[in-house]
Parts: sequence; structure tokens; C-alpha cells
Amino acid sequence: MTEMEAFQIEKKIYYHDTDCGGVVYYANYLKYLEEARTEYLLARGIELRKLAEKNLWFVVARVEIEYRTPAHYQDTLRVSAKVEEARFSTLRFFQEIRKGDKTVVKATTTLVCVGRDFKPARLPEEVKQAVLGK
Repeated sequence: MTEMEAFQIEKKIYYHDTDCGGVVYYANYLKYLEEARTEYLLARGIELRKLAEKNLWFVVARVEIEYRTPAHYQDTLRVSAKVEEARFSTLRFFQEIRKGDKTVVKATTTLVCVGRDFKPARLPEEVKQAVLGK
């Protein structure tokens, strides 16, 4: 795999992202990770809508997440995504959410490419090349 820089987006925290204490609700981090993966793929020319027209979808098969420090209302976070591995039907992402120089969340997310029957399908070659930097 060619070493590529991690892709990043910024995410501002709004009141609706938080609990009554002004801390980001833990499940919302999953949404932020998803947004970064989607933007990562778009930045590499991979449009999930076009893949769906070919009866191919990505589903989350596994997420390992480590919550390190809380984020709060009005924080601005940097959410990164980087493909660590591309196999027959899977993409494994390493992701981080950072607030300044502090790591808020570390996660590894595995996506599986599936067909209409929701069984694993071969990753399209253009997807593999785009995420591996070839």
C-alpha cells in the first residue's frame, strides 16, 4: 500500500450534538467518522451513489473505537480517515478525531462491499486504485 496522508474534515459541535452537560453524545462520533469516510471517498472520485446504481454498497461490518477525552459544545474537531488495508471485498480505515493537539477518539472501521443480496462483492478496481494511491 502506498503511504498516503490522512484525509481530514472539520466538524463544529452544535448544541444538538451534545448531552445535557454540553458534552458530545458518544454515538455522534460514529456519524462524524462516517462523514469523514464519505468525504475521503468523494475526494478520490468515488461516488457512493454511482456505486449503488451498479448494485454495490458499503456496509459497516466492524468498528473499534477508543474514547480518550470529551469534546464539548462549540468545539471544532478535525476528523481524519485513511485506508489501512483494501482486500477482496473490504476496506479497513484508521480514523482519529482531534481537538487541537488532543486525541478525542481513535477508531478502526471495516467496510464490506456488498451486492444486492447483501453478500460480499469484489471491490471495484477503480475503488482499490483510488484508496491505495495508484
